[in-house]
Amino acid sequence: MNILILAFGSRGDVQPFVALGRGLQKAGHTVTICTCSRFESFIRSYGLNYSYASDDLLRLMGSDVGRKMMKDAVGLFVTVKTAVKLVKTSKPILKRMLEDSWAAARVTEPDLVIFNPNASGSKHIAEKLGVPAIMATPVPTFVSTAEYPAVGTPALRLGGWYNKFTYTMVEWANKMFLGVANDFRQKKLGLNKFPKSSGVLRTADGRPIPVLHHYSSHVVPRPHDWPSNAYVTGYWFLDRLDEWQPSAELQTFLDAGEAPVFVGFGSMAGRNPQRTATIVIEAIKQAGVRGILAAGWGGLEISDVPDTILRIDEVPYDWLFPRVSAVMHHGGAGTTAAGLRAGRPTIVCPFGMDQPFWGNRVHALGAGPKPIPQKKLTVEKLANALRTVTSNVALRNKAKSLGDLIRHEDGISNAIATIETSRGDHEVGV
Repeated sequence: MNILILAFGSRGDVQPFVALGRGLQKAGHTVTICTCSRFESFIRSYGLNYSYASDDLLRLMGSDVGRKMMKDAVGLFVTVKTAVKLVKTSKPILKRMLEDSWAAARVTEPDLVIFNPNASGSKHIAEKLGVPAIMATPVPTFVSTAEYPAVGTPALRLGGWYNKFTYTMVEWANKMFLGVANDFRQKKLGLNKFPKSSGVLRTADGRPIPVLHHYSSHVVPRPHDWPSNAYVTGYWFLDRLDEWQPSAELQTFLDAGEAPVFVGFGSMAGRNPQRTATIVIEAIKQAGVRGILAAGWGGLEISDVPDTILRIDEVPYDWLFPRVSAVMHHGGAGTTAAGLRAGRPTIVCPFGMDQPFWGNRVHALGAGPKPIPQKKLTVEKLANALRTVTSNVALRNKAKSLGDLIRHEDGISNAIATIETSRGDHEVGV
């Protein structure tokens, strides 16, 4: 098959699709990834075809406005309010993404379109081309279940009716973008307006769209009431092309004593990164452990640190995490997966969006303490959590066992099998 992948967002959003693309390519398929131009060299380095898209979305995510909206997206009403603001702010960006996606589709002429939730125009493009579309997402946000609420909404214990209602809220939020989509359908694609009754996970004629959830069923089991078009494949991890070598400073630090704790918040350094860094450093000192602090995209401001702490920039997580005693981060889906895969206890300090969900999952699985929201982060709370993840034998054993299970999964092969079957189903009109 000739497959077009439309995946927009940060490096963490795009990387699993590079892993999937590699797997599809090895299975004999031709793969093109359309995403922000910032990732062109990254995609091409893995031998995949690249199609241009603007970096406008990344610029919005990196702006003060974008970061504030993402970090404030906690709670049902705040999430809806954030979505309304996002519609107003991102309409021009969304239009550009739709145009870039359509340009990529016209050039590649795909037999199949695979897309992440940020690539909202994908099913319209697939409809125009007469080919199937498959959504892939790292979080359970769209497929309704009575077992738990949609990620990003409050986990209120009100029963199955409330849980299902939260997915209706997700549908409502997505319909705020329907005007832009319909303008694109009519003016660019020559299609009729998209029926409001179809929703996020259906085509214009009502057929269900397959959804691949690329996380482990050992971390989030597949709900019993999900429809047959919803799958949990396992994680899509990307192997490094070359054997990575650490700096002499990092290797010396690792060899100099007990395994340190890794701390990194990626792009989520907070409104006051200096305060965050101060709390982290003092907590590491009080807990009596060694630490590695990653500055990350968010740019944690770290000046004077003791000899028991090393500041680093970018290091491959699949190399570093097996060499640390525990990991602490904001709870992004990709970072959480990397820590669990390494079998390391995890402390999650979430800001918003899907991060509280992953923090609660880690705790429920026994692989880490209760998450500590960034707004409630203190030296005492963090020091206690650090003592727990480095000394609690039962917790450490649980994390190790979970890592063993995840490493024995083959999420990419599972996804490819589903993708190839879905293509066959579309051809025979199932």
